Amino acid sequence: MPRHVDVDAYVATLPAEHQEVLELVRAAVRRAVPGVVETISYDMPAFVLDGRPVLHVAAWKGHLGLYPAPEGDADLDAALAPYRSGASTIKIPWADGVPPELVARVAAHHASRL
Repeated sequence: MPRHVDVDAYVATLPAEHQEVLELVRAAVRRAVPGVVETISYDMPAFVLDGRPVLHVAAWKGHLGLYPAPEGDADLDAALAPYRSGASTIKIPWADGVPPELVARVAAHHASRL
């Protein structure tokens, strides 16, 4: 059973410094993908466009996870290379500083393929 009823509730459970990052990420994704809707899916924030999932994000102890990892854009692949973890996961360590605009690029890439 999901623990979070919405994205605001999810964010409220995070440490203050991670809340700030998630708010910046949320705003960047909304700018990059007009019409995107936030929801909870798999008990993590998800961005959905026209009923189709665009991107899931999860705040873990040591990193922000992005699911799925994008494919097919050489420039984006290069930017994400240091954060790739497995075939479909991006892990951006909190200590590295999470770049909201990079997350937005991932979301825009996925949205363009819907």
